[in-house]
Amino acid sequence: MSKKKIIIIGSAHPLRGGLAAFNERLARAFSEAGHDVSILTFSLQYPAFLFPGKTQFSSEPAPQDIPITVAVNSINPLNWIKWGLRIKKAAPDLVIMKFWIPFIAPCLGTIARLVRKNHKTKVITILDNLIPHEKRLFDHSLAGYFANSVDGFVAMSREVYGQIGLFNQKGPRLFSPHPIYDIFGPIIPKETARRQLNLDPQGKYLLFFGFIRDYKGLDLLLQAMADERIIASELKLIVAGEFYTNPEPYHQLIEKYELTDHVILHADFIPDSKVGLYFSAADLVVQPYKSATQSGITQIAYHFEVPMIITNVGGLSEFVPHEKAGYIVDVNPPAIAQGILRYFTEKDNVDFIGNIRQEKEKYSWSYFAENILELNANMQSPTRN
Repeated sequence: MSKKKIIIIGSAHPLRGGLAAFNERLARAFSEAGHDVSILTFSLQYPAFLFPGKTQFSSEPAPQDIPITVAVNSINPLNWIKWGLRIKKAAPDLVIMKFWIPFIAPCLGTIARLVRKNHKTKVITILDNLIPHEKRLFDHSLAGYFANSVDGFVAMSREVYGQIGLFNQKGPRLFSPHPIYDIFGPIIPKETARRQLNLDPQGKYLLFFGFIRDYKGLDLLLQAMADERIIASELKLIVAGEFYTNPEPYHQLIEKYELTDHVILHADFIPDSKVGLYFSAADLVVQPYKSATQSGITQIAYHFEVPMIITNVGGLSEFVPHEKAGYIVDVNPPAIAQGILRYFTEKDNVDFIGNIRQEKEKYSWSYFAENILELNANMQSPTRN
């Protein structure tokens, strides 16, 4: 395939988190394939009063191998016009926009409309969600505005693939699963990782990882941890991630069920350089989500070869073969507790690690990037919306 000029518009350094990690890794995949790629990140991603965490910015050094320009202001229409016209004039072959929340739709949708007026550049969006987990007024209208501003769609779960038709029935689309997050370093020997986290090298540890939001079901997992059989088995739960919701209900559950000695709270943002420690230290990753499409946590667990317990919601079950890479359970505390106990009972009789190694081969970044370029090649020239 001929060399393409590609601009990714979305979160990247100095912003932190999974969105930034995704866009930077995708840029590397295109660069490794010989394409000219750069990222336009946000000068303002969220106004401070809308951001639930402590900071939006990374403490890690900036990538040295990716051209990143701090440019786009999510709430300033004059900025959208400025960058839309600049990109239109630069006329890259392809603009890729990562879409994750309707709040960002006016910004990205306006830029996309302006860029496509050059009748050369195609705009493809990679969708985390079109319908958000946490519903707000005007979500549907905003998502529709964005969905009708682009040329094509990449969905990373079949559930999101199905959502596209609710907003745009004409645009070409493809399903391409979320690639493996291989950016957090190699697997660390379990005992080494545990010592660095001040954990018992011989203990048994569950991991709940990532930003804590109500839809992710940490409350269900805490209730599952109160199961007498789990208490008796001396399992401990590591909660590693910053609260993006009111933490008090979770602290109340820990107190109510007397889980202080069974739950290890590392309730801060985990920098990229520390992610590998947590996954390498864990016996089992638990994702007790109440709603979901796909999850980057699943793809980190695959990289570090950690079996998973996931709830049967959204698109999660598409990526974790039941009884091979882990267990799929119902969305309630008894079912979650039973899945955890089942894993520790059966783990010596099932080759979970071998199954995970086989499964993860499906999720390479090069394959994901190739799928995007194939979609781009098969699309007609852009038209005005």
